[in-house]
Amino acid sequence: QSIGLVETKYYTFERFIFRSGRVLSPVKIAYETYGTLNERKNNAILITHALSGSAHAAGYYSNEERHPGWWDLYIGPGKPFDTDKYFVICSNVIGGCSGSTGPSSVNPDTGMPFGLDFPTVTIQDMVNCQWQLIRHLGIEKLLSIAGGSMGGMQSLKWSIMYPDMVNSVISIATSASLSAQGIALNEVGRQAIMNDPNWNSGNYYGTKGPDAGLSLARMIGHITYLSEKHMHEKFGRRYKDDDPSITKFENVFMVESYLHYQGTKFVDRFDANSYLYITKAIDYFDLKKDYGSLHNAFSSVSSNFLIISFTSDWLYPSTQSKVIVQALRANGKNVMYTDIETDMGHDT
Repeated sequence: QSIGLVETKYYTFERFIFRSGRVLSPVKIAYETYGTLNERKNNAILITHALSGSAHAAGYYSNEERHPGWWDLYIGPGKPFDTDKYFVICSNVIGGCSGSTGPSSVNPDTGMPFGLDFPTVTIQDMVNCQWQLIRHLGIEKLLSIAGGSMGGMQSLKWSIMYPDMVNSVISIATSASLSAQGIALNEVGRQAIMNDPNWNSGNYYGTKGPDAGLSLARMIGHITYLSEKHMHEKFGRRYKDDDPSITKFENVFMVESYLHYQGTKFVDRFDANSYLYITKAIDYFDLKKDYGSLHNAFSSVSSNFLIISFTSDWLYPSTQSKVIVQALRANGKNVMYTDIETDMGHDT
């Protein structure tokens, strides 16, 4: 039931003004599409990805590829985002490292990678770049925008910034602002990267990068994506070997081995500076601060909303989704809410 073979496309526009006021020229956005845009161009769905996601949401790049896109389970013929009916779009965010312009991209003024010279990125900047792409595709109104975690933040921001362009929003395991605990965990991950001797103030391109720091940041992050019960059921206190060493600091527990595997795998596909920029964009996201209150933030939206949370998600707990629902209902908006019973935490 997979969509099959897909390819990444690129759209370049000449000038982009960040929320900070910085101007970048040109800007390239990587994106993929699945299904067919109908003649009325009213069947388009935008999928927004989370922190470590990319434009590759479904399908395979080759017949030899082992793993499909990150949401292949839900995008394709006969699936919830049915590509026999809908034209599905997913783009890599500005500041990312999977084809869109980001810190690892070459600065045309210097001929060298941007590094920390790249402008500060916000969720608003991500949405504005997506708006450029949607207009390029000739779409005047999206049937729906769907995303989880940071993707949910983007979907909410879309409904506020471009209310006439969004028919419906599906926000999953997200919040109107990250908690102090979430910001703290993101900062620990950033410090792991910046304290790696190979980080070199972000100027590590062409040399050995801060792999150990990035791996550690991913390990920290991955713990927050799981629940304690799920970790216990998945790993417990099981050892990797029948007769583990108790005299050395080795990875003797299965949970240790799993975290190291996740960290190593992440280093192979992600840029450390992009991790810094994107986590900071999540931290800065605060609808209440930007609009004075959540009630004000959602006062002019015209979308239908489906808000989904997970009972065991302690990174983006259900209470944060309920606050969004309350603000929408206080404004008389059409919103449905479901809190899914699960033991799998934010990773659900």
